Amino acid sequence: MNEISRKISSLSPAKRELLKLRLKGKSSEESIAIIGMGCRYPGAKNIKCFWDLLKNGVDAITEVPSDRWDVNEFYDPNPAIPGKMNSRWGGFIDNIDQFDANFFGISPREAMRMDPQQRLLLEVAWEALEDAGCVVEELRSSRTGVFIGVSNSDYGQLQLQDPQRSDVYIGTGTASSIAANRLSYLFDFHGPSLAIDTACSSSLVALHLASQSLRSGESSVALVGGINLILSPSITVNFSKAGFMSPDGHCKAFDSRANGYVRGEGVGVLVLKSFSQAKDDGDRIYAVIRGSAVTQDGHSNGLTAPNPLAQEAALREACQKANISPSQLQYIEAHGTGTALGDPIEANTLGKFLSEKKAFNTYCSIGSVKTNIGHLEAAAGIAGVIKVVLAIQHRKIPPSLHFEKPNPRIFFERMPLKVQEKFGPWPEEDQSLIAGVSSFGFGGTNCHVVLEEI
Repeated sequence: MNEISRKISSLSPAKRELLKLRLKGKSSEESIAIIGMGCRYPGAKNIKCFWDLLKNGVDAITEVPSDRWDVNEFYDPNPAIPGKMNSRWGGFIDNIDQFDANFFGISPREAMRMDPQQRLLLEVAWEALEDAGCVVEELRSSRTGVFIGVSNSDYGQLQLQDPQRSDVYIGTGTASSIAANRLSYLFDFHGPSLAIDTACSSSLVALHLASQSLRSGESSVALVGGINLILSPSITVNFSKAGFMSPDGHCKAFDSRANGYVRGEGVGVLVLKSFSQAKDDGDRIYAVIRGSAVTQDGHSNGLTAPNPLAQEAALREACQKANISPSQLQYIEAHGTGTALGDPIEANTLGKFLSEKKAFNTYCSIGSVKTNIGHLEAAAGIAGVIKVVLAIQHRKIPPSLHFEKPNPRIFFERMPLKVQEKFGPWPEEDQSLIAGVSSFGFGGTNCHVVLEEI
């Protein structure tokens, strides 16, 4: 008898039946099991290090490393100066130039032309499969799907600036589609292979699509990931002009001092199966995805302006698919970028939604991993999911950093909502742990995912 079967068999008949209903959402949608994880984030080279960083409340933001660009050449506190950025800061990972090409059967010449994003995805996908107990050889020719959130391609832009350097490998080495396709090719996976770009919500949308693919039987196993690297100053300069960047290098989500976000980089990969398949296979299950939803802002106050009605629609639909009420959510990993416009809209929308049938003597905690490692943009959603899964595993919630005084435009006093300021237990520890993760693209694509312990 495997671990999951033992847990279920120990329950009373009534609780077993309730669990069966909870693991099948509305319209008999089966829950999706997270059976493997891998990551590399600022200050954290693997999953264990990431949890240590989170529980200890570490801020992994640093000045731009000298091997990326000369920060003094591009920095100016006045963002209006042409070609300058008003931030010296970011969340960076180490050793992005190192890659064991021979391990993956790739020639040194081709490896040089490959975007480091592709190389990191290969390494971390392998680690996630190992963590899941999956043998790559046994998955060959299977309907394993690959769903990758990826948006930026600094390496491609840098290479393509010089046509004299172009060779046969630059096209595949820098195309976003190949970030997913190369995994399928090298591992011989025959399921869907998609690179998803919805800006900041890319990797969470990838998780939503992978879950749908597993439920439909299109995929038997799914690898879901998000990747973002910062190799050029160009995008940071552009975002400085748009007023997105925090000049002091701190993401102060939901705080009165919130003045912009900090760019971050990293990669996270999950391995998924349907719950019934994972149970039959005897897999270790970290947590289950109960439901998810994607919406679009449509015509709002501006192309990058959030639409609270669309955000609420994503929350509501995800909870309906998970077959839970808003009052059952105990923690929300928020989008939480630390911007003056986005934070109040997100928090007030969330508070209004959670107020439905939730007693005011209980609270839903919120936080943002962006306060630790920066905004990973296309990879942000998966980072939030991994944080929540680790919190569920340890039954403790890490602190959200840099929160001192609430943003006066967020009506905390009227809502059953509070920022998680310290490392501590879940609000309702005696119940099954249920959490949500939000991710909103700056072009208006919103995604929300509901997770539960098993």
